[in-house]
Amino acid sequence: YKRQVLIVVVLVATSAAETLSGRCIKVADGDTITILTPAKRQVKIRLACIDCPEKRQLFGKRAKQFTSFLVFGRRVRVEVIDWDRYGRAVGWVYVRDDDGREICVNRELVGAGLAWVYRRYCRSPELLKLEEEAREARRGLWQNSHPVPPWEFRWMLRR
Repeated sequence: YKRQVLIVVVLVATSAAETLSGRCIKVADGDTITILTPAKRQVKIRLACIDCPEKRQLFGKRAKQFTSFLVFGRRVRVEVIDWDRYGRAVGWVYVRDDDGREICVNRELVGAGLAWVYRRYCRSPELLKLEEEAREARRGLWQNSHPVPPWEFRWMLRR
């Protein structure tokens, strides 16, 4: 009589987040930038968990200017959490301020009232708190009594 042994190998996938770094060479709008990596690869980055006003919306240009001020021409670090259907890396973008402290651009935009938390994709308690504080202080787009979220603005354009 033969004994058969079945060996089961269980593979556990660990999703170590990918990190990219490079110099910001383009700011398309408040929540989309392009970096040039040390390997000279251009990577388009969509800032995770936020949605800035579109260029043709109130505060759209301000959001782009704010992002440009923080990152254009500077070295950034991106913690990639996903890749979207357009081939963009979706992630948390960090840059060092003039004092050498690393700041999160995603959070800065929300805190300045220049981005909504994109609740469809993110429920970060920290970002939600920053958005509420910006709303209560009437910073940025929250100066408007009825700001139109960019996802609704895009939907209205498609109709």
